[in-house]
Amino acid sequence: MAILTISQEMGSGGAEIGMTVAGRLGYTYVDHEELLGRARRYGLAEDRLARLAEDRPSWVERFDAETRRYILSLQVVLYEFAQDDNVVLMGGGGQWLLRGVPHVLRTRIVAPFPLRVNRLTATLSAQGKERVTPKTVAQFVRRDDIQKSARMRYLFDAEIKEPGLYDLLINTAVLSRAAAVELLADAARRPELETTDAARQLVADRVLASQVEVALAAHPDMRRHRIDAECDRGMVTLELPAGADPDVARAVARDVAGVHSVQLRVAEIPVVTPFPG
Repeated sequence: MAILTISQEMGSGGAEIGMTVAGRLGYTYVDHEELLGRARRYGLAEDRLARLAEDRPSWVERFDAETRRYILSLQVVLYEFAQDDNVVLMGGGGQWLLRGVPHVLRTRIVAPFPLRVNRLTATLSAQGKERVTPKTVAQFVRRDDIQKSARMRYLFDAEIKEPGLYDLLINTAVLSRAAAVELLADAARRPELETTDAARQLVADRVLASQVEVALAAHPDMRRHRIDAECDRGMVTLELPAGADPDVARAVARDVAGVHSVQLRVAEIPVVTPFPG
């Protein structure tokens, strides 16, 4: 079948659409909580993990090597869920991380700002939330938009609204949620999105490369270096910055299950800063 990634604007109805599509197709629905649940197995502090899953790191954290390990761990669990196939991935940067995978349908669900505010205000009021006013909800929605955009730009140097990141854009001011569900369910069944052996291998390669990066980021001698990994059927290539011990890097990578061989490629990469600012 297919993998669906959904990026949503708060109040657009994207989460409800994603859950309904998953139920219609018999897919696994993976949201923020599911990603955190699997990421905890890497022994990360839960409060910091939850915050970094939604927001970009603080200025101080950008120079903290531990931040890289946290973010890489969140990314590897998204890859692992994608490897299971037949899944709806809500958020988590899937539109970037899974680019180029043929059986992935990358969708963004949007709605005009005033409509999103009105919808969320009505929902929160119906739930009996105190101090709910259109003004406070508008501030909340605007802040969420800014955080999502900033996180996408920080992690991937990409704009969250960039059309090239998506295969399908749905405006729920035009299409009802029911219509959006039908559209996505029909698209997921298209023969163009059938999983092939080659596409399955592509995802498996990204999973293994990401697992190697997490292992390196957790190692006391490697954690201060940014080391990028590529994988081709168990053959891993590490892009090693000057100053990193090649023997240790090779040994750490080889210890990751599924790695058959390790090659090194030396590159001039900043030692401390784990991500572009």
